[in-house]
Amino acid sequence: MHQPGDAHERAHAAALEAIEVEAKAVAVLAERIGSEFDEAVSLILGRRGRVIVSGLGKTGHIGRKLAATLASTGTTAFFIHAAEALHGDSGMAHEDDVAILISNSGTTAEVCGFGRMLKTRGIPIIAMTGRLDSELAGLADITLDVSVVREGDPLNLAPTASTVAALAMGDALACGLMAARGFGSEDFAARHPGGALGASLRTEG
Repeated sequence: MHQPGDAHERAHAAALEAIEVEAKAVAVLAERIGSEFDEAVSLILGRRGRVIVSGLGKTGHIGRKLAATLASTGTTAFFIHAAEALHGDSGMAHEDDVAILISNSGTTAEVCGFGRMLKTRGIPIIAMTGRLDSELAGLADITLDVSVVREGDPLNLAPTASTVAALAMGDALACGLMAARGFGSEDFAARHPGGALGASLRTEG
């Protein structure tokens, strides 16, 4: 039988390994900020519409966060759940929009199905995936590589390092767009009037 002390030791070891694996997954992304990333920024800047972000499951949660970050930093964006997109919500998309579709495997049926719908309407797609040879990457006009060596959990199964990598790449894209647009502190303050952040911005102003 495992003793209580053993359980704590295993928990600490697993926690440390998860942090180390996820930190490495983020660190290697710096090497991928190249021409594809630049093209993604240019594509979004060149569109008159909004940025549609979509995913499913854990990447759906990452997608919601990315859409919220983009919207609060000068890039109009909104999230469409990939499954709901196949049941009518794709009607929210407009021909002037651009889509960011997130799937680690690049084979998520609902995400790829939404991608095919967008493709037929001429809406350009930026894929964030860990598989550059996947269906999603094939549908995309631009693919951002968010692949990881392994997940952070002991079984190498739960979306952990892969979701952290997607989150970090999304944040990098939002920050790149902020800089390209010249989005400043006054713009930021105008979008964040409430809460502690709003109070601190008013104080600084």
